[in-house]
Amino acid sequence: MASRSLRLLLLSYLGVLCYHEVTGISIETDNKNVKAEEFKEAILSCKHKFSKETSLRIEWKKIQSRGVSFVYYNGEFTGDLKDRAEMLNTGIHIRNVTRKDSGTYRCEISAKSEHGQHLREATIMLTVLVAPTIPKCEVPSSAMTGTVVELSCKETEGSPPSEYQWYKNGVALLEKTGTGGARAANITYTMNKKSGTLLFNTVTKNDTGEYFCEASNGIGLSQKCSVKRMQVEESSSQKSNYESTSEKDFKHTKSFVI
Repeated sequence: MASRSLRLLLLSYLGVLCYHEVTGISIETDNKNVKAEEFKEAILSCKHKFSKETSLRIEWKKIQSRGVSFVYYNGEFTGDLKDRAEMLNTGIHIRNVTRKDSGTYRCEISAKSEHGQHLREATIMLTVLVAPTIPKCEVPSSAMTGTVVELSCKETEGSPPSEYQWYKNGVALLEKTGTGGARAANITYTMNKKSGTLLFNTVTKNDTGEYFCEASNGIGLSQKCSVKRMQVEESSSQKSNYESTSEKDFKHTKSFVI
């Protein structure tokens, strides 16, 4: 008898769960990670399914380190999106996105029914892709042979971060692969495409030339800094050694001729 009562109670409980599931609300998004180029458009998708609710309330919020702020509240947009966004059903269409729009957004939909309040939410990450700006290049105008010389190239606006390519006399420099190939063996420098540095551990006169750097991240056009010339000269000690050797060779030749 107790067993039969327990089964009836369990069935009744499951029936309530099923009924609330049917009358509840579900929410989903087409894309949890939205990427959009700066000054173009972005769509933050938020779709819902419900049954028998009498009313829906839709809110959008932006989650930031300093707190949560409303984006869409009480039937209208607020803040930076006030004049640049519109609703697509329960999703958001943003026009002319800027880098400030990047961040995490939360779509919240609540519904009232005879069985109470139902709330669901979906979180979407918006990443605004930004083209690089003209990089700042540091190239020494002169250097002494045998010294360590570093050229630098950097720009901070691009998103994702830019990669850098150095050029000498208009020709792209090769990366040192470390594979031991013939071409790699002739490279006397190290070019880091991530950091933008071009490092000469022992610069030579052959490294004299005109240098510039190009920044690119796959968004928009690549950007180049102006051409700068680096002149490599022999150090004073090397000149003294060369002159001393030349003088000895001259005396030896003169003595031999006599």
